[in-house]
Amino acid sequence: MIESCVGRPLFLVLASSTRAKLSIRFHSKVSSVFSLRAMAKTTPSSSPSPPTPKKVRHEMELFGDIRVDNYYWLRDDSRSNPELLSYLHEENVYTDSVMSGTKQLEDRIYTEIRGRIKEDDIFAPMRRGSYFYYRRNLEGKEYVQHCRCYVPTSGAPTSVYDTMPTGPDAPSEHIILDENVKALEHTYYSIGAFKVSPNNKLVAYAEDTKGDEIYTVYVIDAESGMLVGKPLVGAITSYLEWAGDDALVYVTMDEILRPDKVWLHKLGTNQLDNSCLYHENDETFSLDLQASESKKYLFIASESKITRFVFYLDTSKPENGLVVLTSRVTGIDTSASHRGNHFFIKRRSDECFNSELLACPVGNISATTVLLPHRPSIKLQDIQLFTDHLAVHERESGLPRITVYRLPAVGEPLERLQGGRAVDFVDPVYSVDPLESEFESGVLRFSYSSMRTPPSVYDYDMDTGVSVLKKIETVLGGFDASNYVTERKWATASDGTQIPISIIYQKNLVKFDSSDPLLLYGYGSYEICIDPTFKVSRFSLLDRGFIYAIAHIRGGGEMGRQWYENGKLLKKKNTFTDFIACAEYLIDKKYCSKEKLCINGRSAGGLLIGAVVNMRPNLFKAAVAGVPFVDVVTTMLDPTIPLTTSEWEEWGDPRQEEFYSYMKSYSPVDNVKAQNYPDILVTAGLNDPRVMYSEPAKFVAKLRDMKTNDNLLLFKCEMGAGHFSKSGRFEKLQEDAFTYTFILKALNMLGSDQQ
Repeated sequence: MIESCVGRPLFLVLASSTRAKLSIRFHSKVSSVFSLRAMAKTTPSSSPSPPTPKKVRHEMELFGDIRVDNYYWLRDDSRSNPELLSYLHEENVYTDSVMSGTKQLEDRIYTEIRGRIKEDDIFAPMRRGSYFYYRRNLEGKEYVQHCRCYVPTSGAPTSVYDTMPTGPDAPSEHIILDENVKALEHTYYSIGAFKVSPNNKLVAYAEDTKGDEIYTVYVIDAESGMLVGKPLVGAITSYLEWAGDDALVYVTMDEILRPDKVWLHKLGTNQLDNSCLYHENDETFSLDLQASESKKYLFIASESKITRFVFYLDTSKPENGLVVLTSRVTGIDTSASHRGNHFFIKRRSDECFNSELLACPVGNISATTVLLPHRPSIKLQDIQLFTDHLAVHERESGLPRITVYRLPAVGEPLERLQGGRAVDFVDPVYSVDPLESEFESGVLRFSYSSMRTPPSVYDYDMDTGVSVLKKIETVLGGFDASNYVTERKWATASDGTQIPISIIYQKNLVKFDSSDPLLLYGYGSYEICIDPTFKVSRFSLLDRGFIYAIAHIRGGGEMGRQWYENGKLLKKKNTFTDFIACAEYLIDKKYCSKEKLCINGRSAGGLLIGAVVNMRPNLFKAAVAGVPFVDVVTTMLDPTIPLTTSEWEEWGDPRQEEFYSYMKSYSPVDNVKAQNYPDILVTAGLNDPRVMYSEPAKFVAKLRDMKTNDNLLLFKCEMGAGHFSKSGRFEKLQEDAFTYTFILKALNMLGSDQQ
């Protein structure tokens, strides 16, 4: 039985919750008072002194073990404590002061990076019915325009050679929404969903203006831009889909920002009258929402880290509510799609850990057929369905691949798939991601890039195997991909496991004699694959002689499900020792030396950085930890913090002694000790709903108190941003420039750049 919601849609009743007051800004008096203090400390006649936050002893006891956190007071869920805000500003001013001598270099690097970007450009247009939809960037503008062009279909089948008409005789462009205009009144602006109605007349979009990932949903007329009805407000996620032309389905969150309710909204009705389709009461589960490629069904999934079950909603009869497609069974993970008279189900279990693909008739969901059996060495990642084809996205030997199958006509029996056509890729290491494609066509669209190949959009003819490049990101500034070499190497972990490393360098600059500087990136959590992709800012390091490497460590999903299982819970330390093994491999093979090795990680990757600098501080010259999850035990003991309950299956539940002891043994804040540390840069976002700003703040404070050398320790907290930092495209480039400048400063590589 499906449990319906009790009560009305969740509006801003979050005032007493952890995340309710993320939008409260610091008091202006605090800022001005602090500025006077900061100016007094940073006059030219004196060197800046690092901030020294007060200590307030706070004891936490569990299982007879007492942990002392002298900086627990830095947590303020309202973000309004004047003393806290003064401290964060003091850290920002100190960072600016220390880096003031390299501002010219930072600006130069920013100019380099921006100079590689074609600022006025459009993304590859995508046909939907009689329109081509696309996004446009404008020169000098931070955000995109959402556009479309009316081009009636000719009636001929879609071809990989189809293009949107251009030139003086082309149909006129219509701007549906200009994010630059919308962003004028905000310091942060992000659209999390942009959904066109099936009849192309309306657009629904979800807007975040604080960085706290709480969205407001607007519906506008696609031609006039006029608002249709009132916005949907409250603790709304970016999960948003149309159910026909006159109804929306969306998901809201509870007090700890856990997506827990799914709603049906009929256009023209009051939000208070919306129907709650499902309420997930289990605090370890969260809801997900997606549309089938056929658009005939919506799939609502409830998922934990190990279990996922699915409901479906007929978009032609949304008022009929949800129907169970796959049942809740602990350890079974399912996702679904639709074509013709069949549902297609990707199913993972302990036995089928890399997943199998099943199909069942819409009218008889218990009659399943295995289309693709489980394969221990190949992970079934995702599928895309078409009228006559199936595209299967898989992973093998640490790399993504796509295999295409032709399906029998709708109505004919579905049997185990045979053969299949593999899509070919040219680089030794690369990244491939599915893109929206036309369901009623034989054309698969995907994005491709490598560390030296700019992001490219291809249309692939699934009958002939022909790929046509539709768009490649233009890189200016004399970029020549042939100057760069990409490699895949393998390091040996302490237990003998082979860990893949992706590497890129400028072939005319590196020496491989241990003298080259190297930046090593890592993540290793949530089964996320950090594939080797192109990043235009990275070339400001490569062209200065850097080697850049990605360690594909356990805890990620690059090598299949078991790769993830062996880097979580009571095996989490494999993530850290794998990273150390990769660093030692690069040193041993003379890619760099300890004195030239820098490391970088973000969020859960910031946990990685915090852990390894505690474990092996002498192995690295510099470390950058972005919005790092570093107070693992304290956070995972507090169910009022977002993500805590849903992530007990990722990190462990420290209310159990075995997990408590294990997590404490690696939690960065709990393992800072009196020792020398490398140069360290830590960043945070005041409005971050995923990693509370106080975690990196107390990590830095404890490092300042305990480290035994004078190496750099800088903390930069964005006061108007969240987990994903600033929202503008050029603002993000400025952050890259700052990070690279810090690394160059740490390596004493300022040289001619400062002349």
